[in-house]
Amino acid sequence: MSKTNEVVDIFLRISEDHERMKREERNQLLESIGVDEKFDKGTMEISHRTCRGVDCRLCIQACPTNALYWKDGEVGIAKELCVYCTSCVNVCMVDNCIQVSRVRSDGETEKFSNPREIQRLLRSISYRKAEERTKSRCAHESPFSDGILEFPFEIP
Repeated sequence: MSKTNEVVDIFLRISEDHERMKREERNQLLESIGVDEKFDKGTMEISHRTCRGVDCRLCIQACPTNALYWKDGEVGIAKELCVYCTSCVNVCMVDNCIQVSRVRSDGETEKFSNPREIQRLLRSISYRKAEERTKSRCAHESPFSDGILEFPFEIP
């Protein structure tokens, strides 16, 4: 009778199951409110030392998933609802109060802690998209047909 020795790390298996359950729960929550997840993973933190939430609460109003809420005299974060969209950073009146870090599907990590950083990213994305559209148009709309320049009139 042969016995195969298989080592099973029970703690690893439990943590993997826990992570899988958390992902499924998050997907169900986001699906129920009609939000698509655009980023693989991310973090969001609020510096309560610099936060002026008592005065403004702009980030709470700007959050599309209601991941930010008022609790015990400060802004709280429901991390399972945050999609790292940076709406909160964009409206915050205090620089470096809210820090959002997110990982795109291509592996690129982006970090934001003030509106200028978000605007810089949006401009670079707009430039990249415009460049891609221009390249695709140029590839499809060549002024030459079969390498011969055509004019609508005769050249003397």
